[in-house]
This record gives sequence, structure tokens and C-alpha cells, in this order.
Amino acid sequence: MIHCRRATDDDLPFLIEGNQSIATETEGVHLSESILRPGIQAIIEDISKGIYWVAVNDQKIVGQILVTYEWSDWRNGQIWWIQSVYVWKEARRQGVFKALLNQVTQEALDHSVVELRLYADTTNRKAHQTYLNQGFKTGHYQVFEKPLR
Repeated sequence: MIHCRRATDDDLPFLIEGNQSIATETEGVHLSESILRPGIQAIIEDISKGIYWVAVNDQKIVGQILVTYEWSDWRNGQIWWIQSVYVWKEARRQGVFKALLNQVTQEALDHSVVELRLYADTTNRKAHQTYLNQGFKTGHYQVFEKPLR
């Protein structure tokens, strides 16, 4: 049975592995642990930056999800951005993402969040279909990036 909980310091190695796997599988990019480790640690230590949850099955982490925040003046409320979604290969197609999303959705409702948002690599069609199957819709906005470092 899958249960979800907030990530702790003990989960740091798994979160590093999960994030490195996301980058490799979706973008063919290697993330440096020397940057990733303190980045994840900062979130675990400071809830104002975001919240990681992990999915656990038989005492083994099988998935992760991160939420970060955006304030919407148009909606007078908070939007939660879903990021760093990863399900370990051996646990895919077993409801892990659904369990994580249900956890995030319930937390969001408990905190009067007005909307959940996420983005996915444009070539990751499996993820797109999964998100659509879970009630997400494609928006009318295009994401633009301007790297500063």
C-alpha cells in the first residue's frame, strides 16, 4: 500500500537520486550533486521555499513531488506549482503519482490554494497524458525562460 508523507532529512539521498533521474530521463541533463544537495536541503529546512512529499511502499521510497508557491493578485490567493515529479521505474503504472497528487491536492485544499499548476518537457508525452488523466488542462500561457546563472 502506498502512503505519502513529507520528506525529511533522511530522504535527501533519494530526492537527489530522483531529481538526477528526472533530468537525465526527460532532458538528457546531468545535475550536479554539489548544487542539488543544498538546493533540496534548503527546501526541507524552510517550508516557505516549498514542500517535498515522498510516496512510500513497503518502507521504500517509490516517488517524489515538490510544491513551490506563487501568489496570484488576480485570484487573491496562492497557486501551488508542482515540480520535481518522479516515480521510480519499478513503481510506475501503480498509482504512485496519483497518490502523491491526492496528497498535494488535499493539502492545497486545507490551505485554501486556488489552483495547482505544473509544467512538463514538451516531448514527455507520457507525462502529458498522465496529467490530463488526473484532471489538468493545458493552459493558454507559454512558459518562457531567461537563465541568470
